Amino acid sequence: MTMVVPFAPGGQADIAARPVALGLSKILGQSVVVDNRAGAGGALGATTVLKAEPDGHTMLMALSAVTVLPEAERVSGRKPPYEMAQFTPIARVLGDPNLLIVSAESPYKTVKDLVDDAKKRPGEIAYASSGNFGASHLSMEMFCNSAGIKLLHVPYRGGGPALAAVLGGQVVASAQGAGPLKGYSDEGKLRVLATFGAERHAAFPEAPTFAEAGLDDVVLYVWAGLFVPKAVPDDVVTRLRQAMGAIMNDTETINIFKKAGSPPAYMDAAEFSAYIDKDSRRLIAAVQKIGKLD
Repeated sequence: MTMVVPFAPGGQADIAARPVALGLSKILGQSVVVDNRAGAGGALGATTVLKAEPDGHTMLMALSAVTVLPEAERVSGRKPPYEMAQFTPIARVLGDPNLLIVSAESPYKTVKDLVDDAKKRPGEIAYASSGNFGASHLSMEMFCNSAGIKLLHVPYRGGGPALAAVLGGQVVASAQGAGPLKGYSDEGKLRVLATFGAERHAAFPEAPTFAEAGLDDVVLYVWAGLFVPKAVPDDVVTRLRQAMGAIMNDTETINIFKKAGSPPAYMDAAEFSAYIDKDSRRLIAAVQKIGKLD
């Protein structure tokens, strides 16, 4: 069995995929291989899953950006490579807010520091994202719009490379999920300026919410969830749902996620599907506001 992660290793989708793949291997008695297929902001991996035999042996561990990429293609005047109606949701795994980060060597200690400098030199301060119209990109543009600033967007092929760009000093900032950040934060290599959540993040309690920083409307949660193609038979879907229910309620799996700084946020298929419908409407509106990219 193959679990396609449509981003480079090291990002939030990867953090979600590996414990789940391990759990599925144990429950189903089959090897589950994580296959990172980065490209086109996640669309390459999604279409790879749709081209596979619809027998449940090829799955997609996607982030919330998967729901907006079709609209991003339409905004750009192109035909979407897929539509969400072609997938069946199995389960939500994680549901974390992004965090605004800078290198520990950065001069910015607060959101205000960054905003004040950006207003003095619009378009000069670079930030990294996991790709055009991905959750990281939408998070940062939501922040920029609310703060009335212009930053330079530098898209990468996933959260891992974007994080590496911050740590390496190629860019100043990024919006990232908590899981990949915890180790670097503990080592004093990066600084978390704020959370995109409505409340402070348990793994980074010192970081304020954007509301606390004076930007009330900056809230965005990034979820990771498992999908299969719509043509996968109902009995296979049911088996995968049951397996995911067992995995996401397993103490060992829960502890793996907690240790990574990204506690599980499990939803079964029906609840997850309803959540996607509501969440995607807000994200699609953000894509439409960004508009066509040069």
